[in-house]
Amino acid sequence: MRHELLNSIETPDGRRLTMEVTGHPNGSPVFLLHGTPGSRNGPKPRAAILYRSEIRLITYDRPGYGGSTRQESRRVADAAADVATIADALGLDRFSVVGRSGGGPHALACAASMPDRVTRAAALVCLAPANAEGLNWFEGMSDDNVSAYETAEADASRFAERIRLRAERILRDPESLIRLLLGQMPEVDRRIVQSTAMRKHLVSTYREAVRPGPYGWIDDALAFRQEWGFDLSSITVPVLLWHGTADTFSPLSHTLWLAKRLPQSEVWLEQNKAHFGAMEVLPDVFPWLTAQQKPLSSPV
Repeated sequence: MRHELLNSIETPDGRRLTMEVTGHPNGSPVFLLHGTPGSRNGPKPRAAILYRSEIRLITYDRPGYGGSTRQESRRVADAAADVATIADALGLDRFSVVGRSGGGPHALACAASMPDRVTRAAALVCLAPANAEGLNWFEGMSDDNVSAYETAEADASRFAERIRLRAERILRDPESLIRLLLGQMPEVDRRIVQSTAMRKHLVSTYREAVRPGPYGWIDDALAFRQEWGFDLSSITVPVLLWHGTADTFSPLSHTLWLAKRLPQSEVWLEQNKAHFGAMEVLPDVFPWLTAQQKPLSSPV
């Protein structure tokens, strides 16, 4: 079992990226891209589990979160260059990528931009692009998410102020966001989030996410509602799309839309899961990502 030292590295354009590596030092390298808001220390399997699974897990703070420098006006596609920079620093030629929630589009960006390096990509409870033709983007989404994304598109300054106030509240009261989310999620998610261990993980990642300010959160949301900067049809590597059917934050319809545009994808749907179920399914996803064995749960 090994938890490698926290590292901060410099990007070619002079920014700093803060990353963390845990698990088996010689294991299969997997990048885990956090949600929105989130940080490198978000929920993930314990180091001992990763070690036994022979996984070397790499997490990092997207620009503006935690210890990573903000990258103004960043697009979803820009995540690929940062992942490549970290992979270069670690001496990794090939690796897989999994993104959870807000990390999902960024994982797809890596698959599109680095087909020679990304072996497989998974997007769990992923959003579809804002301009997704034929998709009612907001249908089935919680009222707070609908309001936030509509504000981000209509008035970026007002949205930024809204998130700034929310981030300040998290710093004063780290459980404030959890309380807000609990009122918008189905019972299956509430059971997960109210467990002592998960609540501790979420408090830690939300607090670290906004420690330097609200900018990572703001920039994520703005990027989701603009052009992502890559074409989904350019993705040629195997992709896994996982979704809990009761999700109220990233509706199931988004994954179904993505599946039609990614004919090489596998789709796993779970009837008794929702948004936060993506945090529990990672041990089942790792074997698929590393092509070591069949997943424990059956694809639908």
